[in-house]
Amino acid sequence: MKTKLFLASLLLCGAAFAGELEDANALFQKKDYAGALKIYTKLANAGNPEAQQALGQMYWYGEAGQVDEARAEALFRKAAAKGNKVAVASLDLMDQRVKRRKEIDYWIGGYDGEDLKSGEFRCVAPRIPAMSKVNADIDRIGAAVTTWQECYNKFVTNLNAAMPLTKRIPADIQKLMNKEEMEKSTAYLTQLQENLSEEAKVSSKLVLADFAAWRSATEAYVAEHNKMVKSAKKDSYWADKKIQ
Repeated sequence: MKTKLFLASLLLCGAAFAGELEDANALFQKKDYAGALKIYTKLANAGNPEAQQALGQMYWYGEAGQVDEARAEALFRKAAAKGNKVAVASLDLMDQRVKRRKEIDYWIGGYDGEDLKSGEFRCVAPRIPAMSKVNADIDRIGAAVTTWQECYNKFVTNLNAAMPLTKRIPADIQKLMNKEEMEKSTAYLTQLQENLSEEAKVSSKLVLADFAAWRSATEAYVAEHNKMVKSAKKDSYWADKKIQ
């Protein structure tokens, strides 16, 4: 009789845990993290592996108020020891974080966006003199600026397509990053994105300003030169008339 009563008690306890776990899961889905945390903590302390895993995840991602990897790992180990497969996978993920630490840090503060302005997107600003006096130079400068403009347009199109830069973080690395790391990475990459855009704008303005100054000076020279040639021809014409 005592054995039967004990088993019945366990079944009732298990049913109660299941009900509370469902409540905690529902609260978590609604992003009521404080409410979910309270129930998960109670059930985890009572030895429920699902609650231990869920609570560990909350500490892992910072939904428990802060990121606490040590606490998350301890909870994962307790749940894994009771056969929770998700907890086992979580521990494996933590192990991968250690092995791939450099790759994670690279996207938090090491990536510099050089791949976005290299190769076909490396647009070297043409050297533009103050003025050109011969047709060959005028044609060469015009062609160089046109080539640069085409490259710059491709670069801008590629840069816009790459935004936001968080898209460049490999999926397997993103999976290893906790909430705090993802926030730092997002802030860093957003600033880098702004810097790249501003750098491109400044470079473009300088080239276009030099080109405008060159064109103005060159056109003025050509106009003056043509005027002088025309005048010289006119003088030559009347000189020939006098000779006749």
